[in-house]
Amino acid sequence: MPPLPLLPDLSRPGLTRRVTGRDQTGAQIEISVVEERPLTIYLNRQEVVTAMTIGDYPDYLALGFLRNQGMLRDDDVLTGIDYDEEIDTVVVRTQRQTSYEDKMQKKTRTSGCAVGTVFGDMMEGLDGLTLPQTPVRSSWLYALARQINTTPSLYLEAGAIHGTVLCQQDKPLVYMEDVGRHNAVDKISGFMFRHGIPAEDKILYTTGRLTSEMVIKTALMGIPVLASRSGFTAWGVEIARQVGLTVIGRMRGQRFVCLAGEDRLIRDADPASIPDDGGKRAKGTS
Repeated sequence: MPPLPLLPDLSRPGLTRRVTGRDQTGAQIEISVVEERPLTIYLNRQEVVTAMTIGDYPDYLALGFLRNQGMLRDDDVLTGIDYDEEIDTVVVRTQRQTSYEDKMQKKTRTSGCAVGTVFGDMMEGLDGLTLPQTPVRSSWLYALARQINTTPSLYLEAGAIHGTVLCQQDKPLVYMEDVGRHNAVDKISGFMFRHGIPAEDKILYTTGRLTSEMVIKTALMGIPVLASRSGFTAWGVEIARQVGLTVIGRMRGQRFVCLAGEDRLIRDADPASIPDDGGKRAKGTS
């Protein structure tokens, strides 16, 4: 397993490119913009999906996507993960023979977007699921927000990207970024699957909205707490309450809102002691 914390590596080639344009006054400027490229994922001999991604950690992205789609089981034995950079393809191989033709036909019919998910199948994965009732302290949330929002990242350098961070108490462990929030959380899921990371004492932090998809993926990963700088969707909150997921959003400076799992939130920090960012976003935008 890579040493923790695993943070964004801005020295990795090919993540951004410098582009020249003009600002609102007509003055010439040069800025960094995020690169995106296709990645085709195979499970054994079957092509599953082509996703647009920034190209880092293709093995974790493939594993996490397949796991969150129910195509990889927790007890599956991996026999290989082969990545071909020239043709942007990753092949995940398992000891168990797999065949998901019906699932992929359904996906083709229901989504015109290559990175869309088989939403109905993900919902079925929630049947009977109840997450551990792990408490979370407000002091952890404040500390995490401060650390994550000041960590050098593509989010701060170039914007147009989402970040997702696996945390334990007040410590960030794994910080992944991608052009889609689903890709970033899939990378976290793949990391956990690959290295056998337990989920019951973890917090998942995201820069993106707390949508139904984010809530479902967090629940399927077994993580009991989901937090974000951004807001909520009603269905996301409803599903979180159904499975016992603590959901905290609009984390800005002293403020946050908890819409699910309030009974598991321990307010052990005085908000007045926390520096207020005035509601301003960090440099960059998701």
